[in-house]
Amino acid sequence: MGNQVARHKAVAAEKQRLQELQQSGGLDFPGSDFRAAGAAQRKEWMGSLDLDRVHVKDVMWPGTHDSATNKIGIPGISRPFAQCQTLSVYEQLCLGVRVLDIRVEGSGRVCHGVLTTYKVDVVIDDVKRFMAETKQEFVILEIRTEFQKVDPPDFEKFLIAQFGDLLVPQDANIVDRSLRELLPHRVLCIWRPRNSPAPSPGSPLFSSGFLKDNWIDTDLPATKFDSNLENLRKQQPNSVRRFFYRVENTVTPQVSSVVLSTDVRKVQAQLTVLYSVANEMLLHLSEYGTLILVKSGQNMGVEED
Repeated sequence: MGNQVARHKAVAAEKQRLQELQQSGGLDFPGSDFRAAGAAQRKEWMGSLDLDRVHVKDVMWPGTHDSATNKIGIPGISRPFAQCQTLSVYEQLCLGVRVLDIRVEGSGRVCHGVLTTYKVDVVIDDVKRFMAETKQEFVILEIRTEFQKVDPPDFEKFLIAQFGDLLVPQDANIVDRSLRELLPHRVLCIWRPRNSPAPSPGSPLFSSGFLKDNWIDTDLPATKFDSNLENLRKQQPNSVRRFFYRVENTVTPQVSSVVLSTDVRKVQAQLTVLYSVANEMLLHLSEYGTLILVKSGQNMGVEED
């Protein structure tokens, strides 16, 4: 009990520090006053960009963490320990999410740690449904084999067969391509196996080297914020970086901690964007409790639990 009390105080102190940063510096950055006019604008925000002038590296791609966990575990028993999202993948895409983080295990089921949920086919069907309903939206789909799990058999072939011509072929210069150059291919799929060979150059799938991050296991929001900025500063400039760099504005509950409310993650996410803009650091991928889409001076707020 003493450890939980101490941890609660530590989390509260860090929450207070973020709130003080917010009060002293505000949360305004170029485009932060923009709001989507409605559901249609959120669903098709990429189609409103100048696809000829906007390059892949110009976009801050909003994403969710453990994206397909809305039905994981047993409600009220194990689900609270593994559920990171309450919405389906399709619903998230309609709200503006464009990066999906999917973990699988040997049977082809989506999982988070030891808990499993529906087959990955559900995710694939959701993505394909969204693609069928839009014309100029792009999705980065990262699928990895969960830690200490085995790869689903022949999974690379399975993904290629499922998505077909929707897949953006692996390209060493992908970040320099304009969005228009990617069409008609609109799903950039990154496959991270644990035991199987990684996708090779020229494959319809991308390998793990195209997406990097510096995740830390903590429930302390200011500690995570500081780590994000520190690691961002270490990255090459966006003009020369050849891969996507992911910033995760998430916190991970610990045994001795309580679950942090989404309002704290919202402030954490907004401050990360603010300080990144102020220090001329452009994010490629961001995972937020509240998603902020920034492009060409425009911002679209998307709330997601």
